[in-house]
Amino acid sequence: MFKLLMLLLTFHSSLAANVAKDIFILAGQSNMAGRGGVVHGKWDGNVPPECRPNPSTLRLSAKLTWEEAQEPLHADIDVGKTCGIGPGMAFVDGLRANGSRTRVVGLVPCAAGGTKIRKWARGTRLYRQLVSRAGASVKDGGAIRAILWYQGESDTVTKEDADAYRGNMETLITNLRTDLNEPSLPVIQVRPFSISLKILRHHVRFVISLTIIGQKDTLLIYEKVMKQQWWG
Repeated sequence: MFKLLMLLLTFHSSLAANVAKDIFILAGQSNMAGRGGVVHGKWDGNVPPECRPNPSTLRLSAKLTWEEAQEPLHADIDVGKTCGIGPGMAFVDGLRANGSRTRVVGLVPCAAGGTKIRKWARGTRLYRQLVSRAGASVKDGGAIRAILWYQGESDTVTKEDADAYRGNMETLITNLRTDLNEPSLPVIQVRPFSISLKILRHHVRFVISLTIIGQKDTLLIYEKVMKQQWWG
């Protein structure tokens, strides 16, 4: 019976991979890559209900193949670091729990821990990887609905980086929309902060450009989801 169930789930995921998907790009640094439940370099393996697998939630692997999404989403992307729970799965759970018409969702992990925003500038390895993976994600059907961006802690360490953040973020959004050929692509950004240098965090300003994805409270869902995360 167990083997039969697994075969059915695999078959369902295989079918889902070839239908139109609502695709979300996950980018940023460690909090997006997932550090929830990571203590002393090891993930505790605890998966909260909001982050459990769903046959209709897929992830694009490092090999550019669709598979059923499960934590840690960035295990083969943010390599060399221990990944745990991030906001991606909980975001999808929030969409569905709040009446979204979204059916099959494709998540495209692209985040890398400890990266300043300049590491994401056009022409860098991370930027090229994001654009390449985003392009691959729509080849067999679907549309990119938004980029979920959680990054900025590394840019609060110095006042120079913090003051430059808004301009860098605006440039990044413009470049991504151009290179992905999505001039109105929504970018949902989480407010970053620095625990050690709380004064400098006030210099970081945020650009949130949101196009509604079938409902009016998409951003509120994301903020609610973030409050439920478990960062160590």
